[in-house]
Amino acid sequence: MNLIIAGLYSGLLGLVFIALSIQVINIRRKHLVSLGDGEIDDLQKAIRAHANFSEYTPICLILLLIAEITSNADVFLHVCGVVLLLARIMHAHGLITKSGASWGRISGTLGTFAVLIGLSLWNLYIVAARVI
Repeated sequence: MNLIIAGLYSGLLGLVFIALSIQVINIRRKHLVSLGDGEIDDLQKAIRAHANFSEYTPICLILLLIAEITSNADVFLHVCGVVLLLARIMHAHGLITKSGASWGRISGTLGTFAVLIGLSLWNLYIVAARVI
């Protein structure tokens, strides 16, 4: 068991997480805000982009890892990995650069939900196929 697919996308998404973290740090330094958001719009957006990434990415990666361990669906898993990577980048970009709804934020949310639903259903299918 190599876990190449989960390793690839967790590594790439880890780099996105670092980039979002650095962005929050840089905005905090720029505005001299050590805790909270200082009611600074750019900092609020950066914090939420970082937090949203932190909320959705781990569960998607756990589902991807379980699917890779329990099945042999490499193409499907790569599609999920690419969609998740692009969706998380688009969501963060849309949230940081626009106020309110934006194409990046909406498409990023839809892409993330598609991966979350797809991998959840795939894992349930694999379990059901082995139990039945």
